[in-house]
Amino acid sequence: MGKQITALKTQKRNHQRVSVYLDGEFAFGLSRIVAAWLHIGQELSAEKIAELKVEDELEFAYQRAIRYISYRMRSVSEVHHYLNQQGIDAVVIEDVIDRLQKNGLLDDLSFAQMWIENRNEFRPRSHRMLDIELKKKGIQSDIISQIMEETTSDEVLSYTAAKKQARKYKHLEWQEFRRKLSSFLARRGFSYSIINPTVDQVWAERDPESHWVDRDLVP
Repeated sequence: MGKQITALKTQKRNHQRVSVYLDGEFAFGLSRIVAAWLHIGQELSAEKIAELKVEDELEFAYQRAIRYISYRMRSVSEVHHYLNQQGIDAVVIEDVIDRLQKNGLLDDLSFAQMWIENRNEFRPRSHRMLDIELKKKGIQSDIISQIMEETTSDEVLSYTAAKKQARKYKHLEWQEFRRKLSSFLARRGFSYSIINPTVDQVWAERDPESHWVDRDLVP
């Protein structure tokens, strides 16, 4: 025989949760979404109570994930790690991720595209460094390869990054200009086979009279 719902009360400290009273006594709390189909006088079996608690755990985890991805796009791996850190059960995490993906709220391909577009616009860096960053976010290699085929070349990215950074070096002489800009581009992951001609080009555009640099004559 089940127990009868005698009261459903919105919790004072959290209006998104409902306290469920069975046979006159507080029994457990549920999210408003899960409790929406309950009504006073309804009888709940032990199996139904267990089912409601599982649904509540899933909804709790799902809402946590929704808040987490509301600040910025996240990868599947990031969401999994976050929920795990919150002490959410592994089975529940998988269910939440599946639900987010089905609802179009979690997609590693879209995440990778957004990540690279953002980097290319604000902080350009090499394909190699982008690859490292995306792998740290848990993006699979096949997705990274697909995106890299469509993104701007390292030559263009290095030039874009160099032009922005060179504004800070406009009063420097050639040797110091070359040293600082080369170091900057190296930190962004570009190879020296790309760095050297990029630095030469940016210097030449800054000072047309010095458009060509004989590297054999420069220490």
